[in-house]
Amino acid sequence: MEYIETEIKGVLIVEPKVFDDQRGYFFEAWKRDEFQEHAGPVEFVQDNESKSSFGVLRGLHYQKGDASQAKLVRVIKGTVLDVAVDLRHDSPTFGKHVMVELSDSNKRQLFIPRGFAHGFLVLSDEAIFTYKVDNVYAPKAEASIRFDDPDLGIKWPIDMSKVITSEKDLRGVAFRDAEYF
Repeated sequence: MEYIETEIKGVLIVEPKVFDDQRGYFFEAWKRDEFQEHAGPVEFVQDNESKSSFGVLRGLHYQKGDASQAKLVRVIKGTVLDVAVDLRHDSPTFGKHVMVELSDSNKRQLFIPRGFAHGFLVLSDEAIFTYKVDNVYAPKAEASIRFDDPDLGIKWPIDMSKVITSEKDLRGVAFRDAEYF
């Protein structure tokens, strides 16, 4: 696998070596020792999966305090635009974001360390999105920042009136009012 650093320290694009032939393809999606050599010590404890249709925007979610989560995300079917927002107060990239297209064809993954808000927008008719996390979901520690917050300046590539999201995400707070790390 190739580990590509992004403009935000700690956020990595992971590109597998894909072996294609007449039967289909094969690749290693995750290998603990190799991953930890590049991303540092992370112990994933849970895998999650979601299915969404075109225009669904999930996020920007994070968990506060000791409940925060590192995530390794990828798309099994379809295409999404994945976003990680740096919430680490002491980081030189605080408030900045990384945006990466993940798809079943490019097979890229994105590693998002603790201290980030995360979300994605579905660009294909349907997407199946999976993620490994290093901490279990803690409802009382859950928080959300508005995906369209002007201070973040995220340029989502579809008309915002066509976005499908949850009531919870619509109630997300402004970036300036969020609790940071």
